[in-house]
Amino acid sequence: MNLGHQIRILEARKNYGALAALNGLSLDIKAGEFTVLLGPSGSGKSTLIRSLAGIEKLDSGSIYFGDHEVSRGPLNVAPEKRDLAMVFQDYALWPHLTASENVGYALKRRRFPSDKYSQLIIEALSRVGLESKGENYPHQLSGGEQQRVALARAIVAKPALLLFDEPLSNLDADLRERLRIEISTLTREIGASALYITHDQSEAFALADQIGVINKGSIEQIAAPEVIYDRPATRFVANFTGTAGKFTGVVKSISKKNCTVSLGKDLIKARHTVPLEVGQEVDVLVRPAATSFTIEGQNRISSVITDIAYRGRGYEHAIDTKYGSLTGVFDTISHQRGSTTEVTIDPDKCIAFPLEKK
Repeated sequence: MNLGHQIRILEARKNYGALAALNGLSLDIKAGEFTVLLGPSGSGKSTLIRSLAGIEKLDSGSIYFGDHEVSRGPLNVAPEKRDLAMVFQDYALWPHLTASENVGYALKRRRFPSDKYSQLIIEALSRVGLESKGENYPHQLSGGEQQRVALARAIVAKPALLLFDEPLSNLDADLRERLRIEISTLTREIGASALYITHDQSEAFALADQIGVINKGSIEQIAAPEVIYDRPATRFVANFTGTAGKFTGVVKSISKKNCTVSLGKDLIKARHTVPLEVGQEVDVLVRPAATSFTIEGQNRISSVITDIAYRGRGYEHAIDTKYGSLTGVFDTISHQRGSTTEVTIDPDKCIAFPLEKK
């Protein structure tokens, strides 16, 4: 049985002077669902999560937890009455309290029976692998350990909603991956609903049941990770979820899902997710996974290797073509800088959008 809140945000607006941080944003989160909001700095992610927490008050719009309205007009239910917990980017631990005391502080705020404190604190620290660090102060812990304490503090009382404000951005790559798995596992174990904000698309795809791509205070698309990647609704969504580059050309023919684009002497096939017309100028956005040096397939274009980066499992190449540059072209072998070769581009991983007006 899910313990999580069902969240409904309706036409949320929040202005800071002339800046519209939230611009009529609406969002639904099912009980027990892990939702990630993906967007650049200044897109409204932090304002939204702080509004859900009750830290910020909306200018207009409503927020519902289940059937209970927690924010609308003058109504703004206090954070401690919303049955939620928040994990911050900077850990937000009390420096004068031990790890156990920091975790226990969450229980005191929520007025849990004091006779259960010790057991719940030990269980929470054990879940994040810090059962032996309970008497350590924050300054005696590494950054990763401090974030684990913050995570234990968030889950100790099994809240209905967990909010994550870019909690991994201050950690190194290996630790980010390990903590990402712990966050995913622990959140789903306690059955909480979750809203996680990030600007890192790989983090978003790894965590989410659904991803909302946010831009200028509005959600441009919300869907399962596979849908966001394969069928981006807007050019912004496609760009922000990862491209190797783009080619500009003219639509020569079109079907329901695909089109053929002229790049001068060469033709390239691509998918489209928005309406296009024959003769229309378009940009073909190329996903990194679309490119390879295989000798078979459509969309073969001559290229020159300009850079090589070793990535452990193989090599990523940057290439120049007469139609533009691409990055992240993968192969298990290294191709010499300056050498000429042909690159094959998978039509299913190229997406055409109308040419962006400047």
